[in-house]
Amino acid sequence: MASNNRSDKAETGMVPEVANPGIVRPPLVYLGAIALGLLLHFAWPVRLVPRAVSVPLGGTVVLVAVALFLYAVRTFWIAGTPVRGNRPTTTIVRTGPYRCSRNPMYLSFSLLQIGVACWVNSLWLLVTLMPAVALMSFVVIPREEQYLETRFPSDYLPYKASVRRWL
Repeated sequence: MASNNRSDKAETGMVPEVANPGIVRPPLVYLGAIALGLLLHFAWPVRLVPRAVSVPLGGTVVLVAVALFLYAVRTFWIAGTPVRGNRPTTTIVRTGPYRCSRNPMYLSFSLLQIGVACWVNSLWLLVTLMPAVALMSFVVIPREEQYLETRFPSDYLPYKASVRRWL
């Protein structure tokens, strides 16, 4: 019965076809923040941590970010739902890293930028992370959540109530 309701909503145009139809793509948000942070760093370097700590700490955080991203992507693939937000979601994924965070890929992008900031030893990369996280938190994620609430109301709402957005 839920699938009929979903079909009716899709036919009347109430359910968007995809979660992220716009030009604000999460990887581009973070890539832009990293690029701007690096430009600022090279123009006006402001150190973040002692040099002896920067590479080991940054490298570790980058590895954690990459591992989390790969784990999240693998979990999506196993569930049979597309990773890209401009493709229709087929199911709500509650396993793997999605047990602890509704957005582990975005969390991994943020961790990646933190890791690069430590590795390069740049406060600017942390400064440019703030608007990226704000854009994700106030524009991208709410739009995706609305899509999922409309497309999978009986599955997504309980999941949303039981798992935090970030951590």
